[in-house]
Parts: sequence; structure tokens; C-alpha cells
Amino acid sequence: MESKKRQTKVLMFPWLAHGHISPFLELARTLSKRNFDIYLCSTPINLASIKKKLTEEFSNSIHLLELQVPTMSGLPPNYHTTKNLPPHLMPTLKKAFDRSTQNFTKTLKTLKPDLLIYDTIQPWAPAIASRHDVPAVAFISTSATMTSFMFHHHKNRGTDFPFRNIYLHDHEENKFAHLLQSSENYYEGKKRFFESLNKSSGIILIKSSREIEGKYIDHLSVLTGKKIVPVGPLVQDPMNENEHLSIVEWLDKKGLGSTVFVSFGSEYFLSKEEMQEMAHGLELSGVNFIWVVRFPDGKKTRVWKETMPKGFLEKVGERGLIIQGWAPQVKILEHPSVGGFVSHCGWSSMMEGIKYGVPIIAVPMHLDQPVNARLLSEIGVGVEVKRDENGRLVREEVAKVVKEVVGDKSSGGVMRKKERELSEKIRVREEELVDKVVEELLKLTSTL
Repeated sequence: MESKKRQTKVLMFPWLAHGHISPFLELARTLSKRNFDIYLCSTPINLASIKKKLTEEFSNSIHLLELQVPTMSGLPPNYHTTKNLPPHLMPTLKKAFDRSTQNFTKTLKTLKPDLLIYDTIQPWAPAIASRHDVPAVAFISTSATMTSFMFHHHKNRGTDFPFRNIYLHDHEENKFAHLLQSSENYYEGKKRFFESLNKSSGIILIKSSREIEGKYIDHLSVLTGKKIVPVGPLVQDPMNENEHLSIVEWLDKKGLGSTVFVSFGSEYFLSKEEMQEMAHGLELSGVNFIWVVRFPDGKKTRVWKETMPKGFLEKVGERGLIIQGWAPQVKILEHPSVGGFVSHCGWSSMMEGIKYGVPIIAVPMHLDQPVNARLLSEIGVGVEVKRDENGRLVREEVAKVVKEVVGDKSSGGVMRKKERELSEKIRVREEELVDKVVEELLKLTSTL
């Protein structure tokens, strides 16, 4: 009788942000189905939220390992995550994370993995792995477009990015300069993001597909001198849960493709001015909407009503549904009544919109989002809301684009058709893509 093939033991080590942990968890699910034994390492506060998402199917193949982050003044354990972290504590969290090298080393030595898959903010992780003869691979959870855009401006300061459709507006330039600078801070002056990529063992994994941004994947490969291996969109399937039936029932009463879903992610909070312009824009559009509103931890529940324009809720009536806090985004996007998605253009949200064939109304805020919004426009599956010269949201522009995408059956229909075709191309190649990822990872482990 043939003996069972030995599993490949992988240690996964994401940065302490929900937007990073989720793609790592989805990659863990994918690899665990291909004879990989996964150990995901993070802080107790992050692991507590992951446990809720792990079904029995993965209980024997995905294991959670606690990373003990050193105690620092003003940073209690419940802040060992970026979720609800006051912005002024971000440098402290990064510093504490960097000081967890000793604990991470103990974990690596005890586990003795065949491979480390790590995030782009901790160049010390692959360095530790190298000292213990463990190959280490970086995993980028944002777009190749943004990563190559950053890499280009880091390596070729003062020169234009070679792809003219990807650019920044004047009001976005300062934020981008700060982003480049902040990726270099808090690690003894070294450029942590670029150093993390440079330390990757021959290949770099990226949450993407060639169908969406093939030329940017190729350009990133040239810039890094490494093979870029796309792992697919890594979109979680909707969970069968009954607690949000009221949202589905509300959508069931709306016409096909007649509703726009509005959400700006879990870690960005609109200012009062931005909320007012968005509210007026939705009112002017005349389109049905579901709007997820969020505020920093500790704000009173009634605060969103105080932030909305006077009489807004009465004016929109049954046309609008406002949800405070969390909403089942994937379940909403897959509903046939949803015909548009007002998004901040975080990469994971973009992948979800594309998978479910929902055209994206781009309202980028910061970080990689402006570049992602330009990519959406280039591939024809989204329209960006124009801001004024100072970068402020304008209600008339919000209304105009919402009407164009959801209200206009002609232009919106063309976009939906294009997006569904793109989604199908990605779906058809999904297994082939995973085969390639597995092949590349096993090449690394077989050299041990």
C-alpha cells in the first residue's frame, strides 16, 4: 500500500492589519486543499477574529499560532492590531512588532517549517528564516499596478511611470510621497517594503491575476528581478448565515440591478464633510442604496444620524438602507438587485466587485486606492468620481456617476457585461493558477 505523501509545512506571517490577514487566510485555505499544512502566526487579538472564520473543514490543516508582542507604554494587548487603533499609535505598534523578533525566532525554531510566507512590512522575518535554512517568500496583498508604481518611483526618482493611464492627481501627490516615506520609517531608517521584496527567495506571490493586470505583473517582475506568481483574487465565498436576512429581504424587494452598495472598508472613516457630500449625492441620484457607515471605536451609535444632512433619511425613505458597523459585503454584492458598488478601491473590495460582476464607482481615499481606481477605469469595469481641485468630494459628481452606472441601463449594462466576462475568464483559470503556485512553492522546498 502506498504511503501517504508528506505534507509541506508552511508558516504564514501577515502584518497585524485585517486587510492583510484576510488574504493570508484565503491563501491558507487554498493551499491547505493541496497537501499543505498551514500555521498562521499573529497576535491573540487578531487570532480571536480568525477563529470565527475557520470552519471544521480546515480544523486539521490550518493551525493558529500566537505571536507575543512586547508590552509598550500606551499599547495594551487589545491594540496589537490595526483594527480600531488610534492613528497616533501606529508607529508604536510597528515598533512593538519589530521588537517581537525574538518570539518569532522561537516560533520558527520550534515549528521547523519547510517554508515561510511573509508580509511586506517585516524584512527581519525572511532574514531570521534564512539563518535557519528556511526558504521565505513574500506575499503582496495589493495590486501589481500599485506595487510597480511605488517601486518605479523608488528606483527611478523624478521619472514618469511608463504606463500613462496610471497617474496621480496633484492633490494626491503629497499623500503618495508620505506613503513612500512611511514605508521606510520605524525600521532603523531602512526601506522596509522594498527590502522585504528583495529578501524573497526567487519568487514573489501576489493577490492578483494576469487577466486583470498582466502587464503590471510583468513590469513588477522586471523592477524586482524576481518571478511574480499571481495566486488569484482570493475572494471568500459568502457564508450561509441567517443573522442578516433582513438585508437580503430588503434587496429582494428591489428591481434587478437597481441598487448601489456603498462601503469604504473597515479601516477608513469618512469625515463629516465627506459623509454629507456622499449623502446628498445618493439623494440626487434617485437610485436605491445600501450604505455601510462606520466610525472609530468608541463613537456613540446615534452619531451617524447627527452626521447626515438634516431630513436626509425622511427624503430617501424606503429607497435607502443604512447599516452601522459591519455588513455581509460578499452576500450583498452577489445579490441580483445590486448594480453598482461605491468603493474606496481597497484591493480586496475591488476583487470582490469583479468576481460578482458589479461595476465599481471609485471613490479612492488614500494609500493604494487612487492607483487602483485608475486601473479600474483602464480595464473598463469602473468609473471614478471626479473631485474638485482640492481633492474634495462633490455631491453632483457622486450623483452623476451613480446614475451613469446604475441608473443608465445602457452604459451600466455594457460595464456589467465586460466585468462578468472578466470574472468568468478568471474563474476558468483558477485551478490552473493554483497548480502553478503549488509547483513554484514545492520547487523551493525541494531544495532543502
